[in-house]
Amino acid sequence: MEFKTIARKWGSSIGVILPKSIIDENRIRENDEVFIELKKETILSSLFGKFPRKSKKTPQEIKDKAREGW
Repeated sequence: MEFKTIARKWGSSIGVILPKSIIDENRIRENDEVFIELKKETILSSLFGKFPRKSKKTPQEIKDKAREGW
């Protein structure tokens, strides 16, 4: 099951609120132990330049090498 919610400040912690439909569908009660899988939404452009390149070649050099012999 997958749904989207917003993390909110709760004292010195961060909490999420489960929609009533999810609670009813899964019969969640107070003090029930639940498993939550986290997947933070990210924008790919924010990852640009964060990972070191394994190759010192430019993208053009890689394309030229791939086209050799064609």
